[in-house]
Amino acid sequence: MTIEQQSAELADANHILFDQGVLDAFGHVSVRVEDDPGRFLLSRNLAPTLVTAADVQVIGLDGEPEDGRRPYLERFIHASIYRARPDVTALVHSHSLGVIPFGVSNVPLAPLFHMAGFLAEGVGRFEIRDQFGDGTDLLVRSEEIGDALAASLGSGSVVLMRGHGSVVVGPSLRLAVYRAIYTEVNARLQADVIRLGEWTPLTTKEGLAAADTIAGQVDRAWGMWLRRAEQGSLE
Repeated sequence: MTIEQQSAELADANHILFDQGVLDAFGHVSVRVEDDPGRFLLSRNLAPTLVTAADVQVIGLDGEPEDGRRPYLERFIHASIYRARPDVTALVHSHSLGVIPFGVSNVPLAPLFHMAGFLAEGVGRFEIRDQFGDGTDLLVRSEEIGDALAASLGSGSVVLMRGHGSVVVGPSLRLAVYRAIYTEVNARLQADVIRLGEWTPLTTKEGLAAADTIAGQVDRAWGMWLRRAEQGSLE
């Protein structure tokens, strides 16, 4: 895809994630430039539901945009993870409400059903206090903090940020969006099932097998989510 085509799909991703309750006025989603992995696409500083293709900026792996428009403060989340993980093509940073409790508790976020099998890779935890003290605003506002976050993500797909939110990554934009949505769905289901008593998560092998199968079905979900988001914008 050209940068223009990728920018249009990134705008769609913003709208889908807002419609699905993963992003609200805050949070962001990015994707690497297809023919230049040393650059990525991210909207200018704007609420996700308002993003259009024209709002998308090209940003280098140093976190600096190529135009003068105001970027997101936490663009270093994206820059640092792209530098650390050549396998990552897209990522979502959100403050989705179902996930927040798992970042501030000692309950592991685990794959409860096959749609969230990717969680079987393990879920990282980022504690900003460990390296930057207890006086930060919790935001990833520098390359140094971004690099620490990327280290906490490791080789997994999800990292929780205590009192802040999460980051979800994937090998494609559509798969990263899928994972962000089902991380939120799984978190809400897990909070419900904990109230019932003992529960059984997927095994690592089950989760990885399910994730591999479902990865080939993501376009079906994307089409439905996009239709919903488009219909909602017309109401």
